[in-house]
Amino acid sequence: MPETPELHQILGDLVVAAHRLTRLAARVTGSTESPATWRTLSVLQTSGPMRLGELATQSRVSQPTMTKIVRNLVDAEWVKRIADTDDARAWQIAVTDKGAQALQEWRDELSAALVPMFSDLSDDELAAMRSTVQIIGSRVDLSNAASAALAGSR
Repeated sequence: MPETPELHQILGDLVVAAHRLTRLAARVTGSTESPATWRTLSVLQTSGPMRLGELATQSRVSQPTMTKIVRNLVDAEWVKRIADTDDARAWQIAVTDKGAQALQEWRDELSAALVPMFSDLSDDELAAMRSTVQIIGSRVDLSNAASAALAGSR
């Protein structure tokens, strides 16, 4: 299906709504952790260990900012530095079990904060949300796979 004005509008609205929902949930939980912390852990959990520069790029922060984030995450034992098998002088950053658990607890908190706002959904609305999540997840997974394939061919 070619891009249509309706698809363009819906995708734009979806991104804006998702960002608003995330900010609202974070505000309701009262968490003081930086969103960049959760984004960094999520990137590592989804994509696996990576070098600091790549992690900064994927987390959409500068390298000096990522250095500070990683230092704090190492202190919290949420990430660890591991030797880079391709370059003995370099390190990769990997999420630890403790970091994965903290991320899951954060996601559970976000969900719990939002449940009251969505508890009155009909079965059809809930099915539509489930379907939307599955569609978006499959497209993001395809995009990640394509990016990895492109990176590997260089």
